Amino acid sequence: MTIQERLLEAVEQKLLRPIDAQFALTVAGNDDPAVTLAAALLSHDAGEGHVCLPLSRLTLTEEAHPLLVAWISETATPIDWKKRLLASAAVSCGDSPAPLILCGDRLYLNRMWCNERTVARFFNEVNQAIAVDEDQLSRILDALFPPTDEVNWQKVAAAVALTRRISVISGGPGTGKTTTVAKLLAALIQMADGERCRIRLAAPTGKAAARLTESLGAALRQLPLTDAQKKRIPEDASTLHRLLGAQPGSQRLRHHAGNPLHLDVLVVDEASMIDLPMMSRLIDALPPHGRVIFLGDRDQLASVEAGAVLGDICAYVNAGFTAERARQLSRLTGSAIPAGAGTQAASLRDSLCLLQKSYRFGSDSGIGKLAAAINCGDRSAIQAVFQQGFSDIEKRTLQSSDDYAGMLDEALAGYGRYLRLLHEKATPEAILQAFNEYQLLCALREGPFGVRGLNDRIEQAMVQQRKIQRHPHSRWYEGRPVMIARNDSALGLFNGDIGIALDRGRGYASGL
Repeated sequence: MTIQERLLEAVEQKLLRPIDAQFALTVAGNDDPAVTLAAALLSHDAGEGHVCLPLSRLTLTEEAHPLLVAWISETATPIDWKKRLLASAAVSCGDSPAPLILCGDRLYLNRMWCNERTVARFFNEVNQAIAVDEDQLSRILDALFPPTDEVNWQKVAAAVALTRRISVISGGPGTGKTTTVAKLLAALIQMADGERCRIRLAAPTGKAAARLTESLGAALRQLPLTDAQKKRIPEDASTLHRLLGAQPGSQRLRHHAGNPLHLDVLVVDEASMIDLPMMSRLIDALPPHGRVIFLGDRDQLASVEAGAVLGDICAYVNAGFTAERARQLSRLTGSAIPAGAGTQAASLRDSLCLLQKSYRFGSDSGIGKLAAAINCGDRSAIQAVFQQGFSDIEKRTLQSSDDYAGMLDEALAGYGRYLRLLHEKATPEAILQAFNEYQLLCALREGPFGVRGLNDRIEQAMVQQRKIQRHPHSRWYEGRPVMIARNDSALGLFNGDIGIALDRGRGYASGL
């Protein structure tokens, strides 16, 4: 069987996408079959969110792609992948134009290789330090952050960002990322002392931008800033696409290396959602003098497209600060900041800070211990947490239809207050708030334990118990939850926003 036939068979078996086979045949169809196969698997992995294809993935292991297993079994001869790839005109080491780039033991799409180089150079830039008056900065930080008996990592994070051109602040839910950035922006304005300091706020999605606008605005209102100082901090955040000047129907952006953004400081929230190509484009558009502060949670789901940039960068946070950097941060914050060992990736390490204390739940609570065990990927620790009898978490295994019915009854009870307020004709705001107090999270989309299956069964139970009244020929009913699937900035609605359908004929002026 030829490699072309093998690829088409893999497409029919859903082992590859049609575009994977077409790409491989286009760039290496007349080449060595091994190169064609590698190109198809690289395209497949890129579609799965991977930046490159390690050559170790081209060996027979338990996780090997079925197409690779079938083809190697057919050839029945050892394959020197590096030698055969470099012998192809479709592959280069980066020193000449080619659709595929072999860098060390990793095979890249040319575009992804260029993006990764841009991002790597940016974050590993040696000269990131910003000269500051340490005495002045220390006084400002002391005024913004109340003294504590332990290391205040919010204060440390602010000190990191105020003394580096590039900084990354990572923290889980409730660790105070927004509070931290509000205070560091306040410090920045005070240190600027009337000099130009153009600040922009951005996030990957419309919903994230709206949330940043709201939460940062609330945090800034609590700070002792003059009206003139507050006016220097923008009231609205934009999406990254809007910031960069994305144009409908075009891949071109208004802002790039030749036409950089007009700003001095950029704050980017939800940085874990930024994929490699977008990060590369953002970096290209930054002015040489511009500072950028990335906020996010390294343990959140990575971006949908290829490249978990924030997660990869934050892998160095456990290495700690260099000794010199730890001494500087100790002087600025008044706390003893521990130093890590060695000098590997020193520039990157000294630009990172992990917010380690959650103000939403204690580290000794059930949810705190469970979150820590999950983030570490420690299965035995996860089981141990559930066995300790914490009151705020519970694990149950559904083993029968009765168990499943019991789960549905609990869901109905959870939505009870929202349904009661709906029948009492409460305000739309109260109904929506009550609805948001209870949520079911599903790991699946389909099936009895998936989003669709559970939604359908809960609705059916509500109808049977006459908690809701469906229209005879429609799935719509008063109180039906809806989720926005497309941004509409004119209405202030963004992908992922949740609302409730209300009957305007029963006295409601509008629905939420």
